[in-house]
Amino acid sequence: MQLLIQPAGTIRTLYDETLDLRSLGSLTINRGSYVEPNHAGQWFVDLAPVQGPQLGPFTRRSAALAAEVNWLQKHWLIPTASDSADSV
Repeated sequence: MQLLIQPAGTIRTLYDETLDLRSLGSLTINRGSYVEPNHAGQWFVDLAPVQGPQLGPFTRRSAALAAEVNWLQKHWLIPTASDSADSV
């Protein structure tokens, strides 16, 4: 689990259950994406909630989830100066 602690004390991370984040303060959790199958059983990642692309198709859900995490780590976790400090 990567935690980005910003100068104002805000923490940005991809949510998982490695650490009880409540111990760090009040939480704001926002959805970063949707991982859904289509009618043919192929999996797609929709990163629209963070103004990202759609990824896929993937034959396995696990591959879609890995791609989702990879994209969020590379493009969302480390914000640019114009990004907000919301957490997912």
